[in-house]
Amino acid sequence: MNTSPRQKILIVDDEPDIRELLEITLGRMKLDTLSARNFSEARTLLHSESFDLCLTDMLLPDGTGLELVQHIQQRYPQLPVAMITAYGSLETAINALKAGAFDFLTKPVDLTRLRELVGTALRMPASGGLGTSIDRRLLGESPPMRNLRKQIDKLARSQAPVYISGESGSGKELVARLIHEQGPRASQPFVPVNCGAIPSELMESEFFGHRRGSFTGAVEDKPGLFQAANRGTLFLDEVADLPLSMQVKLLRAIQEKAVRSVGGQQESVVDVRVLCATHKDLEAQVTAERFRQDLYYRLNVIELRVPSLRERRDDIEVLASHMLKRLASGSDQPAARLHPQALEALKSYRFPGNVRELENVLERAHTLCENRVIEVGDLRLSEGNCTAESGLADLTQIDNLEDYLENVERKLILQALEETRWNRTAAAQRLSLSFRSMRYRLKKLGLD
Repeated sequence: MNTSPRQKILIVDDEPDIRELLEITLGRMKLDTLSARNFSEARTLLHSESFDLCLTDMLLPDGTGLELVQHIQQRYPQLPVAMITAYGSLETAINALKAGAFDFLTKPVDLTRLRELVGTALRMPASGGLGTSIDRRLLGESPPMRNLRKQIDKLARSQAPVYISGESGSGKELVARLIHEQGPRASQPFVPVNCGAIPSELMESEFFGHRRGSFTGAVEDKPGLFQAANRGTLFLDEVADLPLSMQVKLLRAIQEKAVRSVGGQQESVVDVRVLCATHKDLEAQVTAERFRQDLYYRLNVIELRVPSLRERRDDIEVLASHMLKRLASGSDQPAARLHPQALEALKSYRFPGNVRELENVLERAHTLCENRVIEVGDLRLSEGNCTAESGLADLTQIDNLEDYLENVERKLILQALEETRWNRTAAAQRLSLSFRSMRYRLKKLGLD
């Protein structure tokens, strides 16, 4: 016999019919409920009872649902709260998410959607349960990193879409994974996709799936990325690379929470949390009319900025130590160590490729060094990316401008190829080159 206590939901609404509907539906889910007709009654119940979820209407006789969300955030931050808004009040719902609401429902309440929301909210892990995992995977004790971990913990307790901004190589996908793994969808799929690496003619099929025979080569039914991420998280990396035609279809899928396969006749409902990222300035892309404003506002409910390595130079030593230990694991050799001058050289380097570049630099140096000590020369740092103080001295040492520029060109092309998993078409687009120009440069630099 199951003797565990039933979970308890607080319902806050001044309409008796809505309260009764919610009480009956939640009761059938084997959940206990208590109801309040206004902000004052809700505040009293919150003080005297312990709840696992709060459902509140937006408009209350003596206040607003937003005020209740803020009250709960301040006094009961572990309690998820979902807002019930009038149909079409998207701006109100977004404001609720920004204030800290877990999710929102629109009236008339869709009972299937209600049950999904409640089920997801009640799977919320205790805050800090994965704190040790985050500290181990998101290294660094600089103020920007401590703040980033705090924001991840908060955003994991929400279903709000998050736009993760930051430079290439700064760790945006890792941040997205941690938001997923700390939240109630942790046991469900996390599906990352590089939007710049998918050929435009295949995008609709990749995102929404296709039915057998819908086009040449479609020999069987295939689910898309949205279906693969159902009940989990879909991470759209380099979302700024989506063509405008695909942006329209993506917006509709997010709004309707449903997708239709290529060649399919019916839509299928999907329950997906969308996280996105790009190294480009998405707001500037909107201004330039390369990214839809309505999609931007739908994806950028909350922006989370990942700091560049230049902004947290104090973390370089602990990052380097961790990376060198990992490179030595599995061998009978001890980890190489950085000579003090090599460490100072790393701290004064600009790192345009951020943590990913640091990892590549150390992997090369780990192979080249002698006696398990990495000297400055083993690092082979690009002279053009020194800090201002050392950069002026280094510029005087450039004796062949063509060679210097060729090295810069090779570095940028290699970085673009690595970020697009060696998809030459996508890499060319990222560098604003035609495919023919890209092919010429690859041949000239010996990279083909």
